Amino acid sequence: MFKALVVNKDEESSKTSAAVTELSLDDLPQAEVTVAVEYSTVNYKDGLCIGPGGGLVRKYPHVPGIDFAGTVEASDDDRYAPGDKVVLTGWRVGEAHWGGYAQKARVKADWLVPLPDGLDTRQAMAVGTAGFTAMLAVMALEDHGIKSGPVLVTGAAGGVGSVATAILANLGHTVAGVTGRPETADYLTSLGASQIVAREEINETTKRPLEGETWGGCVDAVGGAMLARVLGQMEYGASVAAVGLAGGAGLPATVIPFLLRGVNLLGIDSVMQPYDNRVRAWTRIAQDLPMDKLEAMVQPATLSDLPQLGADILKGQVKGRVVVDVNA
Repeated sequence: MFKALVVNKDEESSKTSAAVTELSLDDLPQAEVTVAVEYSTVNYKDGLCIGPGGGLVRKYPHVPGIDFAGTVEASDDDRYAPGDKVVLTGWRVGEAHWGGYAQKARVKADWLVPLPDGLDTRQAMAVGTAGFTAMLAVMALEDHGIKSGPVLVTGAAGGVGSVATAILANLGHTVAGVTGRPETADYLTSLGASQIVAREEINETTKRPLEGETWGGCVDAVGGAMLARVLGQMEYGASVAAVGLAGGAGLPATVIPFLLRGVNLLGIDSVMQPYDNRVRAWTRIAQDLPMDKLEAMVQPATLSDLPQLGADILKGQVKGRVVVDVNA
């Protein structure tokens, strides 16, 4: 028997409830690799899957947790053997498939990545899907050429933004962090941000399709009106890596920044990333994310903390990275 956070849904009221429950190995879905999970984390999607479902969870009872790191316990696939350290992000695990909020998980071998040298399982989940996404965004900006101006990070105090800020600063870029929470300014500065931009300064659309060329690149976790505004402030040929929609899925923008300044809008998907790019991103994380900065982002948690944390992250009340010790 092992412990897991199990979400159930009342069919009459459509309300969900989550509680730590004991399961057996026979309860796990069929797949090639069984992993003894050590750590997971909390993302916005996890908040939805723990709570209302958000259209992501179709079948109950359900074990959420869209990422995890741990040790292979059994494998029917030659690529993995008992004792191997692995990390999983994406592939709709924790949504359509049972995920990492459990002491055991059984998943397809194709979904796993070997834990890179230089990271342990706790650090891997301090990075998690959010940090993995941040690294994908940084790599995309690099592939298209980061310009001379500061790199803007919107939603900078969140999971993606925190890691992106630390990585970009560690790589030598001047980083400007956008936040709607003034109390996070010292935290962002500690991660390497040189400039703090108040959300209200950049969160409204303007009638002017172009403003001054301010930013040499941008990692945008907000979307909506803020992304539209940022597009008109980019340097010629600069790129915006779009990773989230906390500010809305709409984009009230014009095509002028693309046509007159050659701005690139780069979509970042972390769920279905090909294996080779996953390995590339995790290798870069081990190299380019300063571990002391990573530790400063961490908020420890246990399985029993998850219902409250899921509600908190949906309200924008979680700072940095939550690391869930599933065995605590």
